[in-house]
Amino acid sequence: MSKQLSVSHLLSHSANGGLNILVGDENTLWPDVVVEFSESRFPNHVEGALAILTAPPPRDAWQQDALIRRMRDRGFRALAMPGAGSFGKGTQVLAVRLGLVLLSVERPMELARACWQLLQGRDSLTLDFVRKISHSFEYRADRLSDLLRVLASNIGYGIALVASDGVVLQAGGELPVELLNEISFGPWVDTVSTAHGDAASVRVDSPSRAGLRLAVFGNGLSDTQLNALSVAAEVMMPGIAARLLIDEVADVNDATAASGLLRDFLEQYPVADAELEQRMQDRGWRTGGYHVAFRVTGRSHLDTFQLLRMMKQELAEIKTDSHAVISGRGVTGWLRFQGPPVPQDLEAQVTRLRRMHHNLRIALNVATGIGTLDSGRAGLYTSINGANDAARIAMNRSAAGWFVRIDALGLEQLLLSWTENDRFVPAAKSLLAPLQRDGAKLLTTISSYLDHESSISATAEAMDLHRNTVAARIHRVQDLLGLDLTDPETRLAVHLACRALQE
Repeated sequence: MSKQLSVSHLLSHSANGGLNILVGDENTLWPDVVVEFSESRFPNHVEGALAILTAPPPRDAWQQDALIRRMRDRGFRALAMPGAGSFGKGTQVLAVRLGLVLLSVERPMELARACWQLLQGRDSLTLDFVRKISHSFEYRADRLSDLLRVLASNIGYGIALVASDGVVLQAGGELPVELLNEISFGPWVDTVSTAHGDAASVRVDSPSRAGLRLAVFGNGLSDTQLNALSVAAEVMMPGIAARLLIDEVADVNDATAASGLLRDFLEQYPVADAELEQRMQDRGWRTGGYHVAFRVTGRSHLDTFQLLRMMKQELAEIKTDSHAVISGRGVTGWLRFQGPPVPQDLEAQVTRLRRMHHNLRIALNVATGIGTLDSGRAGLYTSINGANDAARIAMNRSAAGWFVRIDALGLEQLLLSWTENDRFVPAAKSLLAPLQRDGAKLLTTISSYLDHESSISATAEAMDLHRNTVAARIHRVQDLLGLDLTDPETRLAVHLACRALQE
């Protein structure tokens, strides 16, 4: 442990009496502290100690200069006193020239106690933290984030719940990424000091979430402070782990209720049940306005609660009203707009959802689908179903980064609507409508062409036509539909559509 103090150590102390540095190097060290109510009572010879004078400074500049000279002549390296901010510019320049650190402190005796704790009363510093922590746990916190806020406020340092891939929750400040990267996740207790700050951390013993650490952090901490804070982290950890478990049980219950509510809405549609509508209102699901739904699903096995947590963190950065609900092997959600969004705003939100998808894929193997913009209760239902279709398409779209927007697909959704005939047949008719203008010959030709595995010769023989006639008709079909029949998925979509209209 360090047996010397610096201004930086005291500035990082949560109870330093309102200390401020006026002039001098904050990294100047001193081995001892002397506290007196009068300048005349200080010893005549010290070895670089800190002097804490509880009386205010004299008013006249010459007297202030004389005080500075006498304290430095006695061997003091730093002087702290109330009202030191009234020292004139000339006096401050003199202090710099003499090598005396000049400090202003609002409560000198509190500063003296902080010095004593850091130099000699290490157990007192630790007990102070324990007492403040015990008072914090008497507060009825609503969530873990609320509890962390109270703890950080009471002990005077930042607190963060961290995992190896980033900060989960934090309060009382922001843990620098550079400092997080230096925290070791192996040992039970770890302390680290860097140019970006200092931290004491402990492994969180949680049955529900492995790999977490509780870190207490600040700047300019001494060894004494770090060791005291490591004990404080150990004292806090069981309460944090318990609160984490309580919140996760509540989250699971809430997620289950939300999932059931979404299922009821989709299954009962278009029936407008008053009790269901009230449940949706109670949860904040307003069906008025405009909706864009999205669906994120696992391309391999994943923890849907982890996915929901990560998505909610991403959605919190979107200012638009948003909801996310566990549904099957993934999460279904939607954005709600009070009125019709202008195209630029809508594109900005879709871009933000694409960024969410990218961030999710860093940790999870997922595919994302985006539905259409629709209004009202019917629009919410339609957009959710469109997002589900888009997500199923996205499962096999590596070229699209496993992200598909249904608006951009046109009628390729036929591939996934095949099992839902009431939705497929109208879409098939719409897809092939341009071929009806030339009678049935183009529809018959393309259907036979696809039945014969896209062979011009086989189609010509089956239809008793010249191969050039068949080739010209196929070329005409592609022009009318605006499709590339060399693409396997496009061929399948058109083939399914032809089959549907022939039944």
